[in-house]
Amino acid sequence: MSNFKERLDALSPARLRGVRRGIEKESLRAQPDGKLALTPHPAALGSALTHPHITTDFSESQLELITGAHADVDTALDELVRVHQFTYRVLDEAGDERLWVSSMPCGLPTDETIPIGRYGSSNVGRAKSVYRMGLSHRYGRRMQTISGIHYNWSLPDVSSEQYFALIRNFRRHAFLLLYLFGASPALCSSFVDGRPHELQPLGEGSMHMPHGTSLRMGRLGYQSDAQASLAVSYNSLDGYGASLQDALTRPWPAYEAIGIRNLGGDYNQLATSLLQIENEFYGTIRPKRVIYPGERPLHALRERGVEYVEVRLMDLDPFEPVGINAQTMRFLDVFLLHCLLSDSPPDTREEIADLAHNQHLTAARGREPGLRLRRGGREASLTEWGAELLEQFGPIAAALDAAHGGSQHAEAVRAAGQALGDPAVLPSARVLEAMKAHGDSFVGFLRARSEATREALLALPFAEAQRSAFERMTQTSIEAQKRIEASDSMPFEIYREQYVSPARLGFKNHWAETPAEPVSQRAAL
Repeated sequence: MSNFKERLDALSPARLRGVRRGIEKESLRAQPDGKLALTPHPAALGSALTHPHITTDFSESQLELITGAHADVDTALDELVRVHQFTYRVLDEAGDERLWVSSMPCGLPTDETIPIGRYGSSNVGRAKSVYRMGLSHRYGRRMQTISGIHYNWSLPDVSSEQYFALIRNFRRHAFLLLYLFGASPALCSSFVDGRPHELQPLGEGSMHMPHGTSLRMGRLGYQSDAQASLAVSYNSLDGYGASLQDALTRPWPAYEAIGIRNLGGDYNQLATSLLQIENEFYGTIRPKRVIYPGERPLHALRERGVEYVEVRLMDLDPFEPVGINAQTMRFLDVFLLHCLLSDSPPDTREEIADLAHNQHLTAARGREPGLRLRRGGREASLTEWGAELLEQFGPIAAALDAAHGGSQHAEAVRAAGQALGDPAVLPSARVLEAMKAHGDSFVGFLRARSEATREALLALPFAEAQRSAFERMTQTSIEAQKRIEASDSMPFEIYREQYVSPARLGFKNHWAETPAEPVSQRAAL
């Protein structure tokens, strides 16, 4: 603990104020009856390929709303609200669709009917769609409709080695975030049609885990047998890069059987390796680097180091208008600083297996009284381990409050402590309780919450200048996509072969001249 105190004391208020955070928030577009909207991405929202704040994730029906990186929690949240306001106005003018406010999807059609994202006729646009087609063949489309919030976070003057130490500790302590903020204990039974599961029926057309916190992060969520074979180490950038390169270049028999193209000549996937591209690797947190156009993310990491981390395990909170609130964001800042400042021994294969066990157990049974997790070869009480962490968070919250003024970080930690002792106030428990007023119907409850959220955001003041700014972004993004399409001259198959070439994962990349400005990581495939 002395090392921890020394590291905390060494952080100046100016450096603490240098924390940057940004949000990527996914949501399905749904019809009033709670079924998936099958309409194309609304043209008035701009190009999903090039818009800086509004794109799609896996599905054409799955919006992704993005903020910039901000030095202040409230500023980041305000921007996310504004992006939502414009999006809801576009949806309202086009018809009666709304954003589904749960991580687990609304009523889904047959798997093959779920539309894959479309990004135009350019090579990069086609590659994005082919990648998603590959995901559909590998994992099914239903799994890809799960939505969440990604929290991008950085602190000035942190080395790649220090970011990987943060990541190791994050993975060790991620159970606490799943417990406190998991909000997906139930789902629509259409999601598990024809799939084995351990869920219990609840009401008509709903399934749940009585003590579940986040089915999204459990065995029904982003899981695959192929990726389960990976024991990716986070002990160094070199080791992580080697693990990822192996997965990106190792042929996988089941995916070789799918093939690159079908008999009709249409593309099934980008590659037949265990991972098509880096973004296919599922994890609760990722090291990230802003990339140049055409650059592979792994190459960017190896060349220029880790720039920020992407926290990927946060559920949408259906009780919050934009899925997350300022108090949760401040808790995340405290949590991530604790991960950075605490001693972080190297991980081992045994520990990696224990962490996967803890994740799945917390996701499925986190609120179960007396639940015990694996910790250092022994069993430990989830709530006692959590309380131990929260006690360590106190000095960090105090330092952040001293840097920013007020007491909001300390209040976030206090609220977490109350929730640790009273699981009835957790979002996962509140979801199950609120479902009772809708006949224990997951879809019925979320339809009501989605409609209430839509009305609340449409009722907020939205200045004409803000609307005009978004409309300009719409037009600019459409024009940018047209320029990309007009400049393409390379046949797509050559583009695909060069993009997935193992040579482009290393340190020297002559794929394109280095441009003056990088692009966001999400602009990659």
